Amino acid sequence: MSAPSRLSLNQETIKQWSLPELAAGCAEAGVTGVGLWREPVQKYGVAATAELVRGTGLTVTSLCRGGFFTAIEPEARATALADNRRAIDEAAILGTDTLVLVSGGLPAGSRDLFAARERIADALGELAPYAADHGVRLAIEPLHPMYASDRCVVSTLAQALDLAERFPAEQVGVCVDTYHVWWDDTVAAQIARAGAGGRIAAFQLADWITPLPEGVLLGRGQLGDGSVDFRWFRERVDATGYTGPIEVEIFNPDLWARDGAEVLAEVADRYRTLVL
Repeated sequence: MSAPSRLSLNQETIKQWSLPELAAGCAEAGVTGVGLWREPVQKYGVAATAELVRGTGLTVTSLCRGGFFTAIEPEARATALADNRRAIDEAAILGTDTLVLVSGGLPAGSRDLFAARERIADALGELAPYAADHGVRLAIEPLHPMYASDRCVVSTLAQALDLAERFPAEQVGVCVDTYHVWWDDTVAAQIARAGAGGRIAAFQLADWITPLPEGVLLGRGQLGDGSVDFRWFRERVDATGYTGPIEVEIFNPDLWARDGAEVLAEVADRYRTLVL
């Protein structure tokens, strides 16, 4: 059975696969889209990765991640901006129009969320035109509030849109990730707001399961193992006119310990049952 047409596999979901294994496994399963991460791409080689995915007929639906814009020190901010320009260059080489941003947490010793968000806006102001010149759109991803201190002071879709809407829609959009926003009782209205403004740059799926592991980063669940109503999200995102890829992005050591082809088959089956 062929994989659903809009299904994209984020590289981290089957982290045990090398890039050649990812390309071959997706081609074998009929999955035509992949979301990539910078670290393994850099290790394999950006140009080599681009050649690999194109040679197997795959489309890179997103590159993760840019961001971490909240440092106060001028030297640290300059370093972050330079790294994000490299990320934009890499996205362009890979042929994806979407660079996902994890915006950054509070700097050490700071408790000022509002100032941190303004530094994100300042960074976007410098980077958005550069990204547009390279055919890349920046996608602000709100992360669950438990990550606000150390990873992302943008915790809701509304906060992400408040930042994105300062810039042209073709330059800055948002990433709707079910893992991070499923709990928010305003999320339907914010999805509609994002769609009306042409701001949905990426749509990602992972389930919320408890108890959370120590460190919480690797606690995403396989579709159907937790609390998220994926069809509800898909219907609301689709209602905005979004017709792009739907990327499954799961960080879970239990999945990484299994056979990759088995995990991919399970992802596709869960997607058919729970998303379509």
